Amino acid sequence: MNARTARPFRLSARLTPVALGLAISWSWHTAAQAQSLLELYEAARSYDSTLAAARLQHEANLARADQARAGLLPQAGLSAGANWANVDSSALPSSRTSNSQNVAISASQPLYRPANRISHEQATLSIEASEAQLNLAEQDLLVRISQAYFDVLAAQDTVSFTEAQKTAVAEQLAAAQRNFEVGTATITDTREAQARFDLVAAQEIAARNDLRVRKLALDQLVGRQDVAPLPLAAPVTIPPVQPESADAWVARALEGHPALLAALRARDIAQLETRKAEAGHKPTLDLVGQYQVARGPSNTGVPPGQIRTNTASIGLQFNLPLFAGYAIQNRVKETLALEEKAGADLESATRNISQATRSAYFGVLSGIGQVKALEAAEASSQSALEANRLGYQVGVRINIDVLNAQSQLFQTKRDLAQARYNVLVGQLRLKQASGQLTAEDLKPIDALLAR
Repeated sequence: MNARTARPFRLSARLTPVALGLAISWSWHTAAQAQSLLELYEAARSYDSTLAAARLQHEANLARADQARAGLLPQAGLSAGANWANVDSSALPSSRTSNSQNVAISASQPLYRPANRISHEQATLSIEASEAQLNLAEQDLLVRISQAYFDVLAAQDTVSFTEAQKTAVAEQLAAAQRNFEVGTATITDTREAQARFDLVAAQEIAARNDLRVRKLALDQLVGRQDVAPLPLAAPVTIPPVQPESADAWVARALEGHPALLAALRARDIAQLETRKAEAGHKPTLDLVGQYQVARGPSNTGVPPGQIRTNTASIGLQFNLPLFAGYAIQNRVKETLALEEKAGADLESATRNISQATRSAYFGVLSGIGQVKALEAAEASSQSALEANRLGYQVGVRINIDVLNAQSQLFQTKRDLAQARYNVLVGQLRLKQASGQLTAEDLKPIDALLAR
């Protein structure tokens, strides 16, 4: 009998409840222990080694900046010494032993040291640059935790949809076997269904392994074991992009992007470095003072004895470089070249930020359009599957048509779920590209999760 005219075992018009349940099921135990995106972000903030390294680097930069301030503050020191001598001379009736001691405290206060003052200005600017770098590290963590979170959800969806497809193909295989046994279908239907079942089984193994890897990555990021992220609540509503203009996003980015601020401060520091190199020709003036107490032998008395001397002094110390072997001139040339390099780096950062912001914006728009298209494709694929099943029942479609329609439907469901996750992460990447990403931006996404 022709396979197209065969009447197989009757299948339901839509996906079976088992298949649908596998695609969206979450047990009460898993839901009770699942964590939200904000909760996992807070865990990652206290555990992530990359962010911890950025914080420690910021603390080191603050300490380095404080060191530059020391060049403007007074300096003080304490010194002491002791000497013992034994004099054995033919002019003396016997050898003579003497000893002397001294204690001194000295202090100085810079009055005019232009290089030190410029170093202090550089240190102040370096603090702003360091804060900008720390801000970039925090924004990077926000994106990394969100990407890892939705990677796990996407992998879970792939496993669920693959299991559902496997169940649907198993039903089709069972129907083909029954039809072959009663003689209403050929062995081709059974072999086609068996081949598709084996293919889906292999895909399920790969999907489970991918889920295991994604979970390990998320666990490592937050410092927990067996993390279970909350899924998106159905129906999923993707928030729109605001403002709806690439130029507006670029304007925001160029106003206060941390990377742009860091590059700007690096240029300012380079300009000050040139001024500091030029200051090598200038004189310096310090206020210095000293108080010394000394005790030693006296040769004026008869017989000689020990005397104590107290000496206090205060004055000005002036120093003017005359010639340093052209070191200062060559240092100025070096800093001028570095200053131009810092300006080029600033221009490059501006261009890169502008391009990255536009790319991220158009990527989000494309993702939103893709989500809408896949939602329509999902409905069309569901209708196509029902039509193929009905055609199979009346003999105008063959088994492979139903199997292909099932495969297309589940592939569309996987692509739709992945596209939604990509849009949500893409919106965060857009704010990161514009330098505005904060933990507050996770709250609208967190509100979309099922509780």
